[in-house]
Amino acid sequence: MSAQKRLFLLDAYALIFRGYYAFIKNPRINSKGMDTSAIMGFMNSLMDVIKREKPDHLAVAFDNGGSKLRNEIFPEYKAHRDATPEAIKIALPYIQELLKAMHIPIIEVKGYEADDLIGTIAKQAEKQNYKVFMVTPDKDFAQLVSENIFMYKPARMGNGIEIWGIPEVLAKFEIERPDQVIDFLGMMGDAADNIPGLPGVGEVTAKKFLKEYGTMENLLANTDKLKGKMKENIEANKEKGILSKTLATIILDCPVVFDETDYELSTPDIEKTDALFNELEFRRMAEQFDTIFKKGGTTTTNTSEDEAKLYKKTQPKNEEQFDLFGSAISEDNTEETHHQFYATIDNTAHSYQIIQGDLGVKLLLQNLQNQTSVCFDTETISLDALHAELVGISFSFEKGKGFYVPFPENQQEAQVLIDKFIPFFENDNIEKIGQNLKYDLKILNNYNIKVKGKLFDTMIAHYLINPDMRHNMDILSETYLKYSPKPIEDLIGKKGKNQKSMRDVALEEIKEYAAEDADITLQLQEHFTLELDKTETKKLFEEIEIPLIPVLAAMETEGINLDVPFLNSMSKEMAVESNALEQKIYETAGEKFNLASPKQLGDILFDKLKIGGPKQKKTKTGQYATGEEILSYLEKDNPIVKDILEWRQMVKLQSTYIDALPNQVDAKTGRVHTDYMQTVAATGRLSSNNPNLQNIPIRTERGRLIRKAFIARDENHTLVSADYSQIELRIIAALSGEENMIAAFKNHEDIHRSTASKVFNVPLEEVTREQRSNAKTVNFGIIYGVSAFGLSNQTDLSRKEAAELIEAYYTSYPKLKSYMSDQVDFAREKGYVQTVLGRRRYLKDINSANAMVRSGAERNAVNAPIQGSAADIIKIAMINIHKKLVSENWKSKMLLQVHDELVFDVHNSELEKIQPMIKHEMENAFIMDIPLDVEIGMGKNWLEAH
Repeated sequence: MSAQKRLFLLDAYALIFRGYYAFIKNPRINSKGMDTSAIMGFMNSLMDVIKREKPDHLAVAFDNGGSKLRNEIFPEYKAHRDATPEAIKIALPYIQELLKAMHIPIIEVKGYEADDLIGTIAKQAEKQNYKVFMVTPDKDFAQLVSENIFMYKPARMGNGIEIWGIPEVLAKFEIERPDQVIDFLGMMGDAADNIPGLPGVGEVTAKKFLKEYGTMENLLANTDKLKGKMKENIEANKEKGILSKTLATIILDCPVVFDETDYELSTPDIEKTDALFNELEFRRMAEQFDTIFKKGGTTTTNTSEDEAKLYKKTQPKNEEQFDLFGSAISEDNTEETHHQFYATIDNTAHSYQIIQGDLGVKLLLQNLQNQTSVCFDTETISLDALHAELVGISFSFEKGKGFYVPFPENQQEAQVLIDKFIPFFENDNIEKIGQNLKYDLKILNNYNIKVKGKLFDTMIAHYLINPDMRHNMDILSETYLKYSPKPIEDLIGKKGKNQKSMRDVALEEIKEYAAEDADITLQLQEHFTLELDKTETKKLFEEIEIPLIPVLAAMETEGINLDVPFLNSMSKEMAVESNALEQKIYETAGEKFNLASPKQLGDILFDKLKIGGPKQKKTKTGQYATGEEILSYLEKDNPIVKDILEWRQMVKLQSTYIDALPNQVDAKTGRVHTDYMQTVAATGRLSSNNPNLQNIPIRTERGRLIRKAFIARDENHTLVSADYSQIELRIIAALSGEENMIAAFKNHEDIHRSTASKVFNVPLEEVTREQRSNAKTVNFGIIYGVSAFGLSNQTDLSRKEAAELIEAYYTSYPKLKSYMSDQVDFAREKGYVQTVLGRRRYLKDINSANAMVRSGAERNAVNAPIQGSAADIIKIAMINIHKKLVSENWKSKMLLQVHDELVFDVHNSELEKIQPMIKHEMENAFIMDIPLDVEIGMGKNWLEAH
């Protein structure tokens, strides 16, 4: 008896939308600025199904124009849905082209939804003895589940796939038959599809009714058994109930026919798929595709002969037969003909040499000294630059050529060898090129080598050219050079306990790998030099980002002292406080529950305590949303919400900082060394990692206390903090030319009091504390596009009062509103906005048809130049201060940069004279119509200094 064949039917739009939103916080943008998230998300799901399930038959269903029948009986059906995001509109043609190239049938009929097409075909295939799997995250399909029809929910966010057969559906919906899902959906309604349902009936009530009455019709026939408001609501809305059930019913007689031959999975057109992957810049997916649909090679070794036959499509004689397990069987056993997606070291002419011995090193040095520009790359035993030892250095100054110098394991011998390269590294006339040069500078610093001369970092160059794309070398090489570098995993294996050290790799292998890196980086530098001119970011690159590299390297190497006993004591106190608060929450709730579980918390707050009314927001998984934004809005409704928010803050502080920071003290230096990243934030702000010092909360007392743990080096040093005062407000006032605001700053007025005086129309001396507070909220909120709704949430103002305050604000500062409007117009025309120093923020959604997406881009059009300009200005200040500290031989060191603040370890002998120097350099980093103002504090710890 032959095995039962399996058909997989994919719900295209559900998977496309799901894929798009999975990447929403970190969209996939390629070098052309195209958002490819939706395509990648869909293709990931498709490839996972093919790789995991090896289906016999597969097809993909698309909506086309919505459901004609449902719209005829209920014009409001899906009427209020947001416009489709631009990225999805752009994705559709590519997805359909990929499916065509893969010979996967596209099921699409005008006036019918994918649900109906899948339902119709599933039932037809079931009659032909197929097992059918409906690949979708949409619970509506559960109504179709039968002995041979299953729901197949793809893997997501760490959760594995789910397959729902009859038992799973019955358990999930607490019903007796899968077709009762239709009644369940009809009773509940569906906000996403605008299906009304029965008023007041949610998930719990719907399940209860189905247990008692079995169907919608039976419920409506027995409303006399109901009581109170529920009875009244349901009797008044019987027609809505029947209509909702009709709308929720998947149509099973669409004009489509299951074609067994056409739906059979077969050999893709590899040339077409490769061309599409190349255009989209889907490097990893192309590799995965090649693995799954590999042509050529040997016969299958990982499956039985019967399985191999099962997954082979019968083709006419003399044509190649395709096997999903990787074997292509043909009469002449042809060699692999699949064209290479990228050039590689194996098929590209190159000349890479190992340089050893005194004569070899001497000749190489002579050659290096004759160059004006050289790319170098260090190979080490670790990514931790403070402790990593050199394994070798590669050099390249001509395309296709490279030199690799191996270093001995003995560190004294290594020092002798690296010292021979001092004339090269300290030669001011030779440009040094690299990818992520800060790391290499820190490695060389371990050997007392100072790199001098002009620098060119390809990672940073690309960040300025295309800030939304990723910047690692493999991606840059494949995107711009169409060359795929040798992965480091080929040398040392994948991460884990069995990964080798670079010292264990054969010299010939390291030489090829290391010299290739230097060669590729050299070629990227040539390409990016032209691109920096095109994007008009060369000045920013040469005058800010590149000079900042050695500054950050020095700060990271220096680190900061940490008071570990203080944190340990704080941890004990916090544990007692959080435990007491936890008990208080349980008492208020009337029961114990898992406070860290959003589901249990939601049930307590919204089902048991009924906080915030009946219409509480739910997540896509059906549980209540309990994020900080939701709870902050409800804080005034019940004291338990305030306690929960405080408990969360305490737990987060303890785990993220109080308990974590002592573990990040370096064993060698006894200090904490954060990593500053220049290529993460699109605004130009620096990011801090391991530990992240940018996110220590300063608006709460406990958060501020953490700063107390950061202390001066010793009794001979004092921490000094220098902070720009209201720099973003000064920048927006200067850029907008708003005279009223400029005058307030020039007259050294309290800007928030001055604003309150204008918007509330009272004399300056009569402004109340509350008025100043509200004006401060608007001042900072305007930069971020605060709405009346948002302002009322942040203050005690009603929404009407908040709207009036915003209107009064714009009346008081008319040029500000005009400037904001001009910024949005500029972005619409150019596709980007820029800072005072030319840093660009690209806004691909500024002309989106989706109002929500577009408004986000509009807010960024106003905010990005302000935030970015502030970031640029503090970077200039850091560069200028560092120059003075080095050239004038100060004992004091710059340690940290956090938002608009710089922190210094100052030798007590320099305490008096360093403050005016810091203040002068920061206030004169960039000259505007409004003077910059810097406040300086000092203390034995960061809290005192700030």
